[in-house]
This record gives sequence, C-alpha cells and structure tokens, in this order.
Amino acid sequence: MAQLDTREKLAILADAAKYDASCASSGTTKRDSRDGKGMGSSEGMGICHAYAPDGRCISLLKILLTNSCIFDCHYCINRKSSNVRRARFTAEEVVKLTLAFYKRNYIEGLFLSSGIIRSSNYTMEQLVEVARSLREDHDFRGYIHLKTIPDADPELVRQAGLHADRVSINVELPTEPGLKQLAPEKSAPQIEGAMRDMKGAIEDGRDAKRKYKSAPSFAPAGQSTQMIVGADAATDSDIVGKASTLYDRFGLRRVYYSAFSPIPDASAVLPLQRPPLMREHRLYQSDWLMRFYGFKPAEVQQAADPTGMLPLDIDPKLAWALKFREHFPVDVNRAGKEQLLRIPGLGTKAVDRIIRSRRFRRFTLDDVARLTVSIAKVRPFIVTADWRPTMLTDRADLRTMLAPKQKQLELFTG
Repeated sequence: MAQLDTREKLAILADAAKYDASCASSGTTKRDSRDGKGMGSSEGMGICHAYAPDGRCISLLKILLTNSCIFDCHYCINRKSSNVRRARFTAEEVVKLTLAFYKRNYIEGLFLSSGIIRSSNYTMEQLVEVARSLREDHDFRGYIHLKTIPDADPELVRQAGLHADRVSINVELPTEPGLKQLAPEKSAPQIEGAMRDMKGAIEDGRDAKRKYKSAPSFAPAGQSTQMIVGADAATDSDIVGKASTLYDRFGLRRVYYSAFSPIPDASAVLPLQRPPLMREHRLYQSDWLMRFYGFKPAEVQQAADPTGMLPLDIDPKLAWALKFREHFPVDVNRAGKEQLLRIPGLGTKAVDRIIRSRRFRRFTLDDVARLTVSIAKVRPFIVTADWRPTMLTDRADLRTMLAPKQKQLELFTG
C-alpha cells in the first residue's frame, strides 16, 4: 500500500463510510466537560446529519479504520476483489483526528467502522483501542458509535460496549438465502448470536446501574443494525417481517435501511440498477408505523401489493387505510388514541393535541386542518363536529384523488 498522508487517508476512508446508513446519535446519556475535566459533550448543538430525539443536531466524524477487507461480499465496494484505492488509519491516528476535529468545533462524536483486516479479532481490537484511548487516555465525553464484528471474540465486543454509546451489528441482508448468495463468508446465525449476546450485556449493564451507581454504563444508546434493500430478491414484506423480528428478539433501538447502490466491476449476481430511493423511504415509514403508531407487522405487510412490495406513490398508512375502509371514518371527538393514529395524514403529535384539547371543545374540520399538512388527505377518513364524509370514504377513485400529482419537470428551470 502506497504511503498516504492523513488528508488523503481521510478523503478515502470518509468516502468509503458513506454507504453505512446507521449513523445516529440518539438515546445516550448526557455528559459534558463543564466541570473543567475531560473533553467533549454529548448534548451540545452540532452542525450536520445526526439527530437526537429532542431535535439537536450532533455532528459525527464518520470514517472507516480501513477499507481493506479479507471478505469478498458481492454488494460491497470495499470487498477483497474490488479495484478501489485502499487506505488504513492506525488507532492512534483516529484518536488524534477525533480530538483535533473536536477542538476545532467540527464534530461532537465519532462513528467508526472498518473492513476486516488480518482477522475479525484483530480488527475488533483496533476499534476497541480507539474508543478506549479516547475515553481513558483523553477523558473524551463526546458520542462514540462503534460497528462491531459478529464473529469477533465476545469479550472484545463487550469491551466495545463499555466504551461506546452505541454499538451496531449489521445483518446486511433481510433473508438468509440472500446472505448466503451475496456474502457467503458471513453467517446469519452468527450475526444473530452476536446481537443476542449484546442484548444480554446491555440488560446486565442496566441492571447493574440500577443497583450500583458506580457501575459503568454499557452501550447506553443501545444497539442498531442495517439492511441493504434491493440487492437481492427480498420483498418489502420480507424486510418488514425481518425488522419486526429483530426488534422483538434483540431489543434494537433502530433498524436502518440502505438502498443498494451499483458498484464498479460488480458481480453478475447483482442487479444492474439501484432500487428507487422512494422504496427506502417507504420502508422507513413502515418502520415508524410499527414503532410509534401501534401497527402490527402483519398490518404493515397488508399494505403491500400481491407481490409483497409497498406502493411507491402513496405512504403505507394511506395504503392500509384504502384497503381497510371498513375502519373509517373515525370520529375525532370520540375515538381512542389507537384509532386516531390510523388516520392517514395525522401524526403522533397531532393525535396527542386532539386528545388533550377535545376535553374542552369539540373539534371542527378547520381545527383538524391546523394540525396537518394536507387536510384533503384526512377528510375522507374522519368525522368532526361539522363534517361527515358521507360517500367520500367509499369512492372507487379515492386513491387517485389522494395520490400526489405527478409533475412534468421543466428543462430550463434553475
């Protein structure tokens, strides 16, 4: 490997990290250095792409330790047989970069992943050493997210949880046949076993923290995972079912979806084109329905067409409502929270405001309109003090009426 300076390495390894979507900084414990000790904070304002639950934007240095890899996963641009420029940081270089960027107010945390070099254990040791050095040698109190390696020694993975706010183990593909075909060196049972071990360690850490205040925090922001969408034959129904299983079995904070992106010198088993980005967006909406709107996985899957794919022109909640019109219209002045959350166009905040406010007044259509972006989307599915949709809910052309209108792009618009 040719000798590269730090700037060149950073350009290569930051670009290589862009394919990892699971870069978030939510749910961790609050830390700062206002006591004059240590460095960093996990609760200040940042400048880019990672958001905490309260809306704060936290910027992360997102890089790979190396883009060299001994594995040859077909979908990965950094696979062993790929003809890409390689680079590698040492653990010390990543530590220095993180501290230097923090001191310049560029970042507030680190997201670190890596290709597999030498062996899984060796790579995991390097990742853990970065986090350990930041925490113990430099008292860094900012956010750290480590990508762990499923077949690494469990003790190394445990060490990662002691130093990182969040750990993630990628399942890569939603079905076991897809994983066998596109990443034959990886094992679905091994990946899920590592996730199960991490769940147990996180629960043990929380129990210890409740009993002893001095107990160290263990991955306080939990664990997450990522699935590649569109690289294999898995349908949206398959993906929704897999995500639900992962949430239930392993207590994940998030499942991230990443649309497959065609890569240079790709294997013949890969599709020639990437899936529509809207497909990735619909899967995130489906994920939201399961996590915050009370939809069961089977109900989200019912929103898909007979081929198992979610519609791209309308969101999955509207697709479900159009299929099960017998549940509508819903009286916003009488219905329970579960029913209100099923209404297309109403979000969780709008539903909470309706429930709080209707104790003091009866909602009219204008009142509901103030809580939603598009009252036209809501009208067919609700009853208010001054509105009843009569036959509108059952119209055969209701989907056409509610689907976003297609716009012809203009060639010479700026």
